[in-house]
Amino acid sequence: MADRLNGYRILILETREEAQFSKLLAEQGAEVVQCPMFTIQDAPDPAPVEAWIRRAVDKPFDDLVLMTGEGLRRIMKLAVARGLDQAFVAALGKARKFTRGPKPGKALREVGLEAQQTTEKPTTEGVIEMLGKLDLKGHRLGLQLYPDKDHSALTGALAAQGAVVDAVLPYAYDSKAADANIVTAIDDMVEGRIDSIALTNLGQVRRLIEAAKAHGSEAKLRAGFERTLIASVGPAVSGELAAHGLRTDVSPADEAYFMRPLISAMAAALAERKPRPAAT
Repeated sequence: MADRLNGYRILILETREEAQFSKLLAEQGAEVVQCPMFTIQDAPDPAPVEAWIRRAVDKPFDDLVLMTGEGLRRIMKLAVARGLDQAFVAALGKARKFTRGPKPGKALREVGLEAQQTTEKPTTEGVIEMLGKLDLKGHRLGLQLYPDKDHSALTGALAAQGAVVDAVLPYAYDSKAADANIVTAIDDMVEGRIDSIALTNLGQVRRLIEAAKAHGSEAKLRAGFERTLIASVGPAVSGELAAHGLRTDVSPADEAYFMRPLISAMAAALAERKPRPAAT
């Protein structure tokens, strides 16, 4: 049914998949309430990123590991601004390319390149597992990182394999700029204006708690959760909720931890918990 969520207001938190998730929910008739959780900015100092690009051009990496599509796009933006884009893409073409999940692979295809291998699990652990099967001794390895993450396990694992790691962090998050959005979302839940909140990564839970504490709204957040159906995409998110004393109401069945099964689980739970509002 294409109208399973007619009459329901679903709160989603900003993620890299936000546009796709919003579209899928809207196709089911939901009114989607979006809450940006941070803004993405270029690295405050572009000099280290430019130097990394120039090192890649001057002596192409043996291997390249991309953790996010956003990262490559930000690097390419700077390469274009410095007139290095053609030389940079040519240099990347000489490296073996590995991606954390499909999104960096999509960014590579945008510049005419293909990944040699993609992780089955789009996690740091998945990257470590994938690269652990390779002989990296003496290899110059370019590594694109992303903000707000301790990457020491990954860099340590690569160094232990004998790789010479050259890392770059091409963008930053500005979370404080989005705190007002989170406070508004909390108010909406407390006032009963949200039928369900859909959580798709554990960072969203941490960010909600962090912003609520910073603004003296943690009690309101918990009160809002009491009134709202809490939908979790999978065990990592549910575990993070539990760590903060919060419950999970619904999660996809049969270990299908993806957006469409999450939407199906939400629709079924909402229909049982809160019958669809009558048409006016």
